[in-house]
Amino acid sequence: MNDFTPNSRIEQYFAGLAENTFLTELGVVDPPMVDYITDLLVRFVRNDVVHRIRGITGRPVTTVTEMIAEATNRLGDAKREVYRHIGDFTLFWAGVYPEALRQEEHAHDHGQFEAFCTHGKRSYHLAATIETDKETPKPDVLLRLSDRFDLCTYGLREIRRQWESNDGNGSGIVLFN
Repeated sequence: MNDFTPNSRIEQYFAGLAENTFLTELGVVDPPMVDYITDLLVRFVRNDVVHRIRGITGRPVTTVTEMIAEATNRLGDAKREVYRHIGDFTLFWAGVYPEALRQEEHAHDHGQFEAFCTHGKRSYHLAATIETDKETPKPDVLLRLSDRFDLCTYGLREIRRQWESNDGNGSGIVLFN
């Protein structure tokens, strides 16, 4: 991953929350991974990025099962990007909005949340093993995201808790209303 230099208010805000959460609260001294988490939050502010994977018909692929099927049909960098996106998608939802996934879990099989997270861990691992000419993100960062997926989901929940507690306290940034 390239060195992350926050250059917008939202990037600065998320960078501050991520650094505070991972470095100070959790004691995770891994700047490239924390930068990746910041970048993930910034990218996923936009709904079109959340659902950026398109199927053969051009329709957005919105479920992990569909994304996995799409990844198996691709090669090289395209395959790596879909697996990386599955990791990002599952990490974001499991970390920032786990209640949405847990509500679905009650409607279906018990343990669906854990399976969802397992797909994320596996996808980051697979993305890390696909050789690419791209510089970012580096395979070792993706492997750490796979290995520390549960810790990262916890950290994202803490980031959400912080931004919700900052809402309306004069921070000047209101997120996700």
